[in-house]
Amino acid sequence: MKILVVGSGGREHAMVWKIGQSAKVERIYCAPGNAGMQGIAECVDISATDIDGLLAFALAEKIDLTVVGPESSLVEGLVDAFEASRLRIFGPSKRAAILEGSKVFTKEFLTKYAIPTAPFKAFRKIKEARKYLETCSPPIVVKADGLAAGKGVIVAATIEEARDAVDLIMKGNAFGAAGDTIIIEDCLVGEEASFLAFTDGKTIRALPTSQDHKAIFDGDKGPNTGGMGAYSPAPVVTPAMTEYVIDRILKPTVEGMAAEGRPYKGILYAGLMIDGGKINVLEFNCRFGDPEAQPLLMRIESDIVDIFEACIDGTLEQVEIRVDPRPTVCVVMASAGYPGAYATGKAIKGLKKAAQLEGVEVFHAGTRRVGGKVVTSGGRVLGVTAIGANLAEAIDRAYLGVERIHFPGCYFRRDIGGKALKRLAGAGNKAVVGIVMGSDSDLPVMKAAADFLDRMGVAYEMTVASAHRTPERAAQWAKTARERGLRIIIAGAGMAAHLAGVIAAHTDLPVIGVPLDASPLQGMDALLATVQMPPGIPVATMAIGKAGSKNAGVLAVRILALNDPGLVARLVEFRQEMVQEIEEKASRFIG
Repeated sequence: MKILVVGSGGREHAMVWKIGQSAKVERIYCAPGNAGMQGIAECVDISATDIDGLLAFALAEKIDLTVVGPESSLVEGLVDAFEASRLRIFGPSKRAAILEGSKVFTKEFLTKYAIPTAPFKAFRKIKEARKYLETCSPPIVVKADGLAAGKGVIVAATIEEARDAVDLIMKGNAFGAAGDTIIIEDCLVGEEASFLAFTDGKTIRALPTSQDHKAIFDGDKGPNTGGMGAYSPAPVVTPAMTEYVIDRILKPTVEGMAAEGRPYKGILYAGLMIDGGKINVLEFNCRFGDPEAQPLLMRIESDIVDIFEACIDGTLEQVEIRVDPRPTVCVVMASAGYPGAYATGKAIKGLKKAAQLEGVEVFHAGTRRVGGKVVTSGGRVLGVTAIGANLAEAIDRAYLGVERIHFPGCYFRRDIGGKALKRLAGAGNKAVVGIVMGSDSDLPVMKAAADFLDRMGVAYEMTVASAHRTPERAAQWAKTARERGLRIIIAGAGMAAHLAGVIAAHTDLPVIGVPLDASPLQGMDALLATVQMPPGIPVATMAIGKAGSKNAGVLAVRILALNDPGLVARLVEFRQEMVQEIEEKASRFIG
């Protein structure tokens, strides 16, 4: 296949890198590309928004598949132009990309379909906006309606700051035509997270969670940028939250867009604000995030080309997205002055040394070649991305890569992943139970175990690994389980159900098997397969389905309680609650 990737940033470099791993791919082009892509793709000098130029190139070169990176190309209608010429292209149409192209549309859409978001008002006249501010209580968020490269959001701590923000956008024309209309909305508090999913307009396949770092300075201080780093997974998003986001946010959005005559295909990115158990949508993006794409694409093990094509063809339900359980971290190296004015043309040194590090990839964002040198050409220059057995190792590897690279005036945040480390290091937040399942379709059942662990205050990690499709990854996950701090593993699988055995064969930790109903035999095949482990490979077998999953969680907590008096007390409370429930039910039958 000949594949064209549209864009020039770190996101597009990561796409090219991932696409290059597909056995289906013969040649990759990138328009316009950057210096880092040149070893694996041919860069062509066509702007990402030059629709006529891109279309002519794709037709002339007989491109089999085009993948769109930046939102500007989507909002301009690149997908529509290619589809009109019967060219295969991954991404939403112009009508669907309005979810990112207009914040007013999106806020009204969210309200219409009862998708949780902050209260807001939209304004086209500066006087009306300033008058409305007098009724608000700070902090206040002021947003430009259109595209502003991730910078069109201002959080004002006072009414005066909010007035200045309105003037800056509407009167000062800070974001051009994007600010002709603005939104003023309540300021949500909590922790942000990014939730991305593939969709073909019907089926939704969620990617691992991730978290971006928008502010320029450590501690989330200073003005917003396009993103100074990201990591995956984001522990602030629990498995229960994942199910909520899919059911209450993504599904209504995909269904609602179809009902509006704007069918959505491609990547759907929900920016979330999480405050305890409360989740609100901050924004939608219609493409991979940058820099979230870098750590996410490093974790995806499936052939990315298969996923792109399934989204185009409406066959996503037939595709399984396999994910490496290890965490990843991306640290952005930026030009001095960014997100304001900055100089370019600075020579970059140390790229080869950084790339030689185990588990490290250096994705270029704002670079170009001048003679034999790589120099800076943008605000965000590089995204040093690493994978590790745990989050701390991934962070250490990423920053080790950063230390090997230098260009005059380079700047980077030193706290990427810090929130996650604090969360994991907090009381009861270090995962001690691992939940593994053969497919993401098993999540509704395995959630019963996760819910019980949540109730008992026991931290856990959850992943997907197949004994048949990804045996090496399943084995690696099991082998490193103790190193990651796990003490018990719960494994759920249907049909042949060899997953629990594979896991037990590669770890000395206790393994609890949960047979799942995934065949016409209603789970009896999985039950028998899980029970019949060979000598020396013990697996504690539960009942089939949700009841068995919950009992797996209960048994795990009972094992942990052998050395934890606090858990003993919680189990006693749980048993008392069960007794009370039965007594209440029995009382209904007493005359």
